[in-house]
Amino acid sequence: MSSLSVYHVSSPDIPNKVLTHFEDIAATLAERGVRFERWEAATRIQPDASEADIIAAYQARIDALMTECGYVTVEVLRVKSDDAQEAEPQAGPLEERSHRHDEVRLFVAGRGLFSLHIDDYVYAVLCERNDLITVPAGTPHWFDMGERPYWVAVRMSAGSQETQLTGDDIAGRFSRLED
Repeated sequence: MSSLSVYHVSSPDIPNKVLTHFEDIAATLAERGVRFERWEAATRIQPDASEADIIAAYQARIDALMTECGYVTVEVLRVKSDDAQEAEPQAGPLEERSHRHDEVRLFVAGRGLFSLHIDDYVYAVLCERNDLITVPAGTPHWFDMGERPYWVAVRMSAGSQETQLTGDDIAGRFSRLED
């Protein structure tokens, strides 16, 4: 089940708010400029589906979002425990970073924890199958894949995913995604 835990940066062990209802999560994130939606595939996606099959299952929604937001690339990312070290070659997955363009992920399978550092708060968003999250350009965040990572996601972007590390060690002060 998707969830949102909101923490003040001074109290990383105690969330101010924990939400599990989709509408509450989406509304709270929207207040901070973060898009959070639930997308259903138009066709059933098989475990061994190709990148083309996965994209085709969401094609109409992908096309609409790409047109609306000016995204120009779409790709499928796959991570499982065996290849987790290769998943984020630009930096360790628990280092706070930001991107020049929006970071959009639609989870097709598995799960991951996006933690967004906005002002004095951290919004920890547990994303699972059918969750779409858009992290606005320039938003400091980190992504936790868990101890035994497994996820498949569609990523859309307006350009290259240039990563800028913030140098802040905040990610190490917050709870990890536990399997």
